[in-house]
Amino acid sequence: MATQARKHAEGNDKTELALVRRIAGKDREAITELYHVYHARLFKFVYQLTGSHTTADELVNDIMLVVWRKASDFREDSKVSTWIFGIAYRQAMRRVRRKQISLSSLKDPAELACDDNSAVETEDWVRRGLDALPAAQQITVLLVFYLGLSYAETAALTDCPVNTVKTRMFHARRKLRELMTAPATSDAALDRKQHG
Repeated sequence: MATQARKHAEGNDKTELALVRRIAGKDREAITELYHVYHARLFKFVYQLTGSHTTADELVNDIMLVVWRKASDFREDSKVSTWIFGIAYRQAMRRVRRKQISLSSLKDPAELACDDNSAVETEDWVRRGLDALPAAQQITVLLVFYLGLSYAETAALTDCPVNTVKTRMFHARRKLRELMTAPATSDAALDRKQHG
């Protein structure tokens, strides 16, 4: 089963690489195909960073415009997905630095399509814990756990050493463990830890 999944992933990588090569030659059909392949994942990633549908839509379009412009610069020393999510990360962080957007919680419990109150409570608790993390740790958790990137891919994407990614994950896990083991009935305790 794992071998079949690996072959499927390798096939996708080759297909995406072929698309990027065609985009480098200014093939409009190729950028449309790649847009359809990546739109949902990019939108989810950017929305989880910003919490805004409008901003996510704008950023996905900006990201794909950069892909269109920079396809000929792709050195093929990483996966296409790592390269594209690197562009997404840098575009989002550029807007954060310019104060055009701010990082948001990873999920708004009001938007959960779930009738199970305990699931909503758990999602809220996790979201509040993630909100308490510094931005670099929050983004690292998002990339590793929500998008399933490896430490090496996350390091390449965020332009930092792998050991920095590991350190961020270590501290994020420790802080989340502390926050999550606080009494669930004490919202004030979580609020104090977030702001203290």
